[in-house]
Amino acid sequence: MIHRRPLVAVAFMAPAVALFLAIIVYPLVQGLVLSTTDSKIGETGHFVGGANYSAMASDGDVMRALGITVSYAVVVVIAQNAIGLGLARALFMRPRIRQLGSTLILVPTLISAVMAAFVWNSLLAPDGAINSLLRSFGLGSLTHVWLGDPSTALWAIAVVNIWMFAGYSAAIFLAGYMNLSAELLDAANVDGAAGWRRFVSVEWPLLAPATTVAVTLSLIGSLKVFELPFVMTNGGPAGSTTTLTMVIFNKIFGGQGSFAYGATVAVLLLVVVVLFAGVTQALLRRREERI
Repeated sequence: MIHRRPLVAVAFMAPAVALFLAIIVYPLVQGLVLSTTDSKIGETGHFVGGANYSAMASDGDVMRALGITVSYAVVVVIAQNAIGLGLARALFMRPRIRQLGSTLILVPTLISAVMAAFVWNSLLAPDGAINSLLRSFGLGSLTHVWLGDPSTALWAIAVVNIWMFAGYSAAIFLAGYMNLSAELLDAANVDGAAGWRRFVSVEWPLLAPATTVAVTLSLIGSLKVFELPFVMTNGGPAGSTTTLTMVIFNKIFGGQGSFAYGATVAVLLLVVVVLFAGVTQALLRRREERI
């Protein structure tokens, strides 16, 4: 019976391992192989080694998209988690509305990104609700072509992203708050640590595990953003909202039909996501250990 246990464990693990190999490992390996060819739609590819990577390194469009993607991610991660943390603390301090509030803040996350993009396109239009609201308050000078100006289009999309997923971050932080020791919080109050002082000295350090999860997930999601810029601006105006995922899409499906070059940019995106997420998580884990 004892000798059969390893076989039983292997039998239970086999389906999961098979799915992992088929869905994750195989496509990844195929993508890496494809990036070393010159494959295009309807054409047989030939091995070209690192030619695609050399071309990508000198491709101004790809490098610009990389900068846009990283800038977008930094803004979204900071704002989304700051708002989420504020919402979580507000709900934690108000038990009577906590259940209802925690449900309401998750409503935007249930909306598809495409649907949200269409709705916000209407709100951000020159004659949309946001500009109309500004005019009604006598702030007509602040009205703007939000999605038509290269200096504001990317940040307008970031606002939509933050609106959609701040509640998700809030749910993670709220779970962290619910795991805090009531005795420790009461002791902090007795010692005179209340309000902002209690948050900085007690709550924020103890929320380190929740911070690691929330920041890592929001970072990965924002680096891979596609639907919002694709639907809201299609990468414009003047390429100001063209992210790496949009470059991949355009290279493969945008008329060029270059599977190989699109796969090369996808490898770059994979490296960026793994690098940024890995470094961020390592730093946050180290912070957890110090605390």
